[in-house]
Amino acid sequence: MSLPLQTTQLIQAARDLVKGLPADAVLLLTETSLDWDEVGRILVGCKLFVAAENPALTKPLRDRPEWHVIDLEVDPIPTQERLSNALLHAITSNLLQPGAHVVVLYNGIATQEDAPEPIDSVSVIHLGEHLGRMTSQDLRVLGTSVPMDVLRSVVELSTEIGREGREGQPIGTVLVVGDTRRVLKMSRFQNFNPFRGYTKAERDIRNRDVREQIKEIAKLDGAILIGRDGIAEAACLYLDVPSDGIDLAKGFGSRHMAAAGISQHTKAIAFCVSQSSGSSRVFQDGLVKLHIEPLARPHVWQPVRLETHDADGAEEGHD
Repeated sequence: MSLPLQTTQLIQAARDLVKGLPADAVLLLTETSLDWDEVGRILVGCKLFVAAENPALTKPLRDRPEWHVIDLEVDPIPTQERLSNALLHAITSNLLQPGAHVVVLYNGIATQEDAPEPIDSVSVIHLGEHLGRMTSQDLRVLGTSVPMDVLRSVVELSTEIGREGREGQPIGTVLVVGDTRRVLKMSRFQNFNPFRGYTKAERDIRNRDVREQIKEIAKLDGAILIGRDGIAEAACLYLDVPSDGIDLAKGFGSRHMAAAGISQHTKAIAFCVSQSSGSSRVFQDGLVKLHIEPLARPHVWQPVRLETHDADGAEEGHD
């Protein structure tokens, strides 16, 4: 099996970009099998990441210690989302630094499965433009009545849950902050309320010991409700909210849908921790306002923008 001409030229262009910019690595996002020996010959000397949804595509590459293989979720999500997930996996695994420059090879145009060119696009992504240390200014975009110290405590809690999981296993959860009365009216308990009977001081999430206990509670099914004063009010909540008008990207499940819904129908803010990636998305008014990554210190992730071409050949950007 040999590489098609266009794919070969683009891989060579990626190699030249790595040497000329310089860049730190090449990320190859593939949907089909390639002539890996030829890929390795062209990209010799380049740090290479290969990402694919199908583990069978990357299985032959695990014997190449100089390559980094990234297995993606099999859910059908847009190219930009898959690309973001691959980059974030490399960063959280300490294989790339948050400020790295990466040359990306991918199939950015929808084609038939038997199309001759598995790679049709090349982009240069400067991660420093997309991933920055989180500051209070980032939280102010929420424009909420929830005090800043409470928001920071919820950010710390959600990122630690995403980074650490529990007992070696990843977990996902929803943390709802504020508008407690209305949230409770739109919820029902799936189990006993583990916060019942405790004093406010014993439920104040600004206390690190309390946050450690909530990490245990996060293993249980259901959302956790926190008042605007930072006092944990309830857990094991089923958020019974309609999904009408909620527009989320493909690949998000019922947990993200519930977080978006409760933020749309109440004045609460919802932090949804992804079980698969550990990242937290902050919902307000039914929309994702922040995407927080669970690195050693929380980082804010901005969507990667890829170049596309309209029907007249003019370049345009999209998220």
